[in-house]
Amino acid sequence: MRFSWTGLLLAPLLAPALLSAALLDLFSGDHPVLTFLIMLVPGFIISYGTTIFLFLPCMFVLSRCRSMTGVSVCLLGLVLGMAVYVPMTVIVWGSSGHDSGLPEESFFTFFLRWSTDPLTAIFPVAGLVTAGTYWWLGTRRLTRRAV
Repeated sequence: MRFSWTGLLLAPLLAPALLSAALLDLFSGDHPVLTFLIMLVPGFIISYGTTIFLFLPCMFVLSRCRSMTGVSVCLLGLVLGMAVYVPMTVIVWGSSGHDSGLPEESFFTFFLRWSTDPLTAIFPVAGLVTAGTYWWLGTRRLTRRAV
């Protein structure tokens, strides 16, 4: 698959924007726009960082071995979304102690407890959405050019 600047700029925007909008009712207070932005900015940082430093290099390496299809790109996004969950859990575990200090429980205990949360599914779904959007934007540009 060819590199797509449009895909790089727009694909990582979709999942954090949808998640921030979906969680706005849950966390909104007096300032819904500020709440939306506070949830959106870390989502953008994680999404763009994962896309640039993990998804694109992995897709480049895989494209050298085999032809990339929409299914394989989406599967790669799903797997990398699950892989990003681990470092995010390490960050949360590091600040899980009393007054955001040192953790009181081991990482593996925390990881097993934290993994049962339903919001854990956000990471693989966000990876899938981002990869699918990148694929759609990249192939859309190529098919339009071919016509």
